[in-house]
Amino acid sequence: MAETSFPGWHGTTIIGVRKGGQVVIAGDGQVSIGQTVMKGTARKVRRLSPGGHDVVAGFAGSTADAFALLERLEAKLEATPGQLARASVELAKDWRTDKYLQKLEAMLIVSDGTDIFVITGAGDVLEPEHDVTAIGSGGNYALAAARALMDSDQSAEQIARKAMAIAADICVYTNGNLTVETIGA
Repeated sequence: MAETSFPGWHGTTIIGVRKGGQVVIAGDGQVSIGQTVMKGTARKVRRLSPGGHDVVAGFAGSTADAFALLERLEAKLEATPGQLARASVELAKDWRTDKYLQKLEAMLIVSDGTDIFVITGAGDVLEPEHDVTAIGSGGNYALAAARALMDSDQSAEQIARKAMAIAADICVYTNGNLTVETIGA
């Protein structure tokens, strides 16, 4: 019998949109295990304030793993106040090299209102080229929708909400119960 990881973790769509001096991170509320929706109102987007510097983070993947990563990110931000890029790189390095952290199954989108990054367990800290990024099972749908809307007159929040609605219509692991956090101007 082949070894399998925890059964069927699917779900979550998280999007980050930067436009007009603001960054919006939005996430759906669905938690699915296999074919079953376990919860529809989870909060997968959080505001962190280490050292008085606001950072917004959204996560896809295992909730417990994501919270472990968010705690580590907060510690990195406290050690490097106001330096999200440096804290993100330090977290990615630890995640890639620490035997405990290597087993964590999650991804993060983080922003301080200026920069926006995707942090992965492969050691990546990625900044989007087109001011939009998305992760999770519906991430590609939300990303495509948001990129198509970026030239419109809509605000970052309007784009994020519309892109999430499109992803929820397409991806069975994404719902329309959103948590939306705005940071920046």
